[in-house]
Amino acid sequence: MRTRRHVARAVLVTVTAAVLGVAGCDAVGGNSPGPSGTEAQSARPSPKPTPDWDRSPASIAAVGDSITTGFDACSVLSDCPEVSWATGSSPRVDSLAVRLLGKAKAAGHSWNYAVTGARMADLPGQMSRAVARRPELVTVMAGANDACRDTTDAMTPVADFRSQFEEAMGTLRDALPKAQVYVASVPNLMRLWEQGRTNPMSKQVWGLGICPSMLSEPDSLTTAAKQRRETVQERVEAYNEVLEQVCAKDRRCRFDDGAVYDFRFGTDQLSQWDWFHPSVNGQARLAEIAYRTVTH
Repeated sequence: MRTRRHVARAVLVTVTAAVLGVAGCDAVGGNSPGPSGTEAQSARPSPKPTPDWDRSPASIAAVGDSITTGFDACSVLSDCPEVSWATGSSPRVDSLAVRLLGKAKAAGHSWNYAVTGARMADLPGQMSRAVARRPELVTVMAGANDACRDTTDAMTPVADFRSQFEEAMGTLRDALPKAQVYVASVPNLMRLWEQGRTNPMSKQVWGLGICPSMLSEPDSLTTAAKQRRETVQERVEAYNEVLEQVCAKDRRCRFDDGAVYDFRFGTDQLSQWDWFHPSVNGQARLAEIAYRTVTH
């Protein structure tokens, strides 16, 4: 997936350069004859295309699931929006909103519409609420709950995931055609299992029903258990392909190029209460990834 992304990005840069290279505007009006030769070159100003991506948006809205609500980061079974990677106010996280807007402005110009437990099917509704604020940047992090189901058969089909994300993007574009979108990849659920499977506490908590499609029977190394985990992982990778492909069709959308999925998180980045959601430290790392993507 990374190779295809890099090739696609190289092609996009080449095509964009070619388009900008031939763009121009005639500086002569009315019935005056147009200049030619060297005179034409001096009379025609250099093209100044409006950039499609603004690294300094003035407002931010977040949509998504429990990762963006800060669930289980501050206390057990509770949202903690103040440590949200996207819009939180905590200096321990230094959220994307604070990094881009400053603490004072972020307080009045960033909004969090993410909902714990949300799946991609919920994103169009969240987006409808977000666009009412007319944000200049919308952050999207969703998909983990589509893979974290009771069984692998219950995971959201890839085609449905695609149509739901396209609907959410359509909702945004109908209302705000110039708003920018940052799309985070779905985290690596296999790494969650790898990080916590030897910890007695995490296994006990997982047994209460956290992401059973991946995390149930964490000690089992049977062929069936391995196949189940691989099936979930393949679905996560397929979701990320969808996020990348749909985002690539929108010139004001940036996918994180798989940075969240590729992040080599450890136990310090996981909630001490469920060993699944990001800790405050983990939220800070997500904010760093988002900021790099938005401002590069």
